Amino acid sequence: MSRFETWLSDSGVGIAVKQFPAGTRTAIDAANAIGCEVGQIVKSLVFVAAGRPVVALVSGANRLDELRLAAVAGAPVAKADAGIARDATGYSIGGVPPFGHATDVPVFMDRDLLGHGVVWAAAGRPDSVFEITPQRLIELSHAEVADLKTTTP
Repeated sequence: MSRFETWLSDSGVGIAVKQFPAGTRTAIDAANAIGCEVGQIVKSLVFVAAGRPVVALVSGANRLDELRLAAVAGAPVAKADAGIARDATGYSIGGVPPFGHATDVPVFMDRDLLGHGVVWAAAGRPDSVFEITPQRLIELSHAEVADLKTTTP
């Protein structure tokens, strides 16, 4: 059982993790494995904003607009390296879940994810995901909802 699965079990939130041996490291890989739209995949992106790690939850079909993230999380904004991501969340890039992090990391969720009945997020490993409604995702991650996707192609 992974650290995230242990956290889920201990917290009693009632979420089941599904494992896909082919991998769910990228949004496209995850959507193909699950059989859902790429837009239903939640990318948990770790950035450093105003000197502190933050997590941005963005639809797999979208790109994050760093200026929009800076507007809600603080500037300057830069992608976190693998070490910062692991230290802040407890997980490696490609498996970062939207909550259950090692430290109290602020979470920001793109409004586009609210357009889906259910979404799928990483479960702590590059081959595991879980299904959740966007409202429950906000509740468990304590996310601030904002417009984070880029509007340019």
